[in-house]
Amino acid sequence: MSRSAHPAGPRYADVLPEGHYPAPPADLNALHPRVWSRTVSRNEDGVATVGGLDVKRLAEEFGTPAYFLDEDDFRARCRAWREAFGPDADVFYAGKAFLSRAVVRWLTEEGLNLDVCSAGELATALDAGMPAERIALHGNNKSAEEISRAVEAGVGRIVVDSFQEIVRVAHTAQRAGKRQRVQIRVTVGVEAHTHEFIATAHEDQKFGLPLAGGQAAEAVRRALKLDGLELIGIHSHIGSQIFDTSGFEVAAHRVVGLLREIRDEHGVELPEIDLGGGLGIAYTPDDDPREPQEIATALRAIVERECAAAGLAVPRLSVEPGRAIVGPTAFTLYEVGTVKELPGLRTYVSVDGGMSDNIRTALYDADYSVALVSRTSTADPMLSRVVGKHCESGDIVVRDAFLPADVAPGDLLAVPATGAYCRSMASNYNHALRPPVVVVKDGAARVIVRRETEEDLLRLDVG
Repeated sequence: MSRSAHPAGPRYADVLPEGHYPAPPADLNALHPRVWSRTVSRNEDGVATVGGLDVKRLAEEFGTPAYFLDEDDFRARCRAWREAFGPDADVFYAGKAFLSRAVVRWLTEEGLNLDVCSAGELATALDAGMPAERIALHGNNKSAEEISRAVEAGVGRIVVDSFQEIVRVAHTAQRAGKRQRVQIRVTVGVEAHTHEFIATAHEDQKFGLPLAGGQAAEAVRRALKLDGLELIGIHSHIGSQIFDTSGFEVAAHRVVGLLREIRDEHGVELPEIDLGGGLGIAYTPDDDPREPQEIATALRAIVERECAAAGLAVPRLSVEPGRAIVGPTAFTLYEVGTVKELPGLRTYVSVDGGMSDNIRTALYDADYSVALVSRTSTADPMLSRVVGKHCESGDIVVRDAFLPADVAPGDLLAVPATGAYCRSMASNYNHALRPPVVVVKDGAARVIVRRETEEDLLRLDVG
């Protein structure tokens, strides 16, 4: 269905210099499969559906803003990663992307392992039944309590991140009468083509021990001397939202070089290598991420080639996709509240959420897509900025978007690819209530993380 166009503008052709912005999409009603989860489509009335349910019905039942997660898509992506790497490798889902009890159960059932980086994530994993031996604990500043909890639970590995942490983990394990399996996180000096805040392999940052200058090699020496530790491998992570494997090739070359040095100095061949995660997803139709099988084939070939050149047995490979699994499986549904035209500039479309449910645009200048999903429209494209309701001029959800010129209060907009880092980084800024996460599957919907209430906020305020 379509409404007639109203005068809210400006129109694209009226205000933009030629070549200043990309052309608007040929069809504003299209839902590009690259950025939407696999069960998303439009019904005969033009309303978007997911898992067989239309978004109008979902909005009526669960309210807006809300995250809607496609369970079939999530599980399919888990299987694709597990099958791509096969039984001789480990896939650790990065819990920081989004974690809940339901997600942990799905991971367990689909045969994936889990990477956690806080006591809260570890508690969620254990409470939901993830076997401790399939959990890895990360973090650059793990507390004594977090280390103790992980050792006592019997996590499969702790990725140590500093000289002090090597000692802390060893002493904790000895006191518990255990020998804790650890990997050493190293920074390999690779310049990942990503935002400065999510590039993690250059030397001047908080994570890991640099190869340059010999700190990583010294960490290995110290770990091998401590009875409370079993050093099983080296961990590297070069960044996030990466679309090619060239950075991984350089990282693997340098990590395998360290493995060769360890063998030559200590007579030990470490059995594992973890190349981290960071593979990108499509936030806009212009993004072109690689499929898990292609990634697995490339990473295996890189490691095998480097090990052959170094005369080493090929270690067991681990990877840590988080965003690449959960990111594309969810979208955020908003209701339009205010449409404000700035003649000669653009139209601001305000929705009932914003930076409290998606901080990434403000934090990383991240790009997102957006679509009118409660109906279709034949109106002209209108250059829009989708913004939230918070008291910040930087409260932007989608910086530059083309929406139909007849978009109006009460319409529903959806922003795809919000499964990763949106709910997990959500806040109560302006005392906003964090949205629910609703799972859809086979014509049914259920809440797995409920919407916060005012009572939740007041319960914590004990002053």
